[in-house]
Amino acid sequence: MDAAKRKRQAKWIRQFRKIHRFTGIFLFAFFLLIGITGLLLGWKKQIGFLPGTAKGISNNAADWLPMDSLKTKATAYLTDSVDGNLSTKLDRIDIRPDKGIAKMIYAEHYFELQLDCTTGYIIQTGERNSDFVEHLHDFSIFERKIKTGTDVIKLIYTSIMGLAVITFSITGFWLWYGPKRMKQNR
Repeated sequence: MDAAKRKRQAKWIRQFRKIHRFTGIFLFAFFLLIGITGLLLGWKKQIGFLPGTAKGISNNAADWLPMDSLKTKATAYLTDSVDGNLSTKLDRIDIRPDKGIAKMIYAEHYFELQLDCTTGYIIQTGERNSDFVEHLHDFSIFERKIKTGTDVIKLIYTSIMGLAVITFSITGFWLWYGPKRMKQNR
């Protein structure tokens, strides 16, 4: 390899090192957050971050109460027995046909109610800590706090972090491979 080509390659390696170092310093806390929350989400069932799923009386949908009735019973229980100040705005109803239950998952807090679809009885309650960790993981927790009604913060954050991972992968590869290539071409 001629001296000019070697110099050019060394310059590229120095540039990649600067990019790698600068982005690493700037994004260190975010990578740590993503790593920790990703690990917790991967183990959420094993470490109890998600309430277990109860079993209802019947998994035959013909025996079940209408969803409207289940929703009404859940709302009454939430306001009367849990906390009257909690929002009753539902994010989703997670139906588990094989278990015969409906999980009421709320939009503005992390409390979950599990109802027997046949009787409408509340058979389990619990905190969905995994949802909090997920919202921290993708930064949508800030979207929830300021109530933008959009996913703009989450999209900006995930775009920056996705591009950062790509940048780290490319610069990290060249920081490893570049010197090897230079040694081979001596």
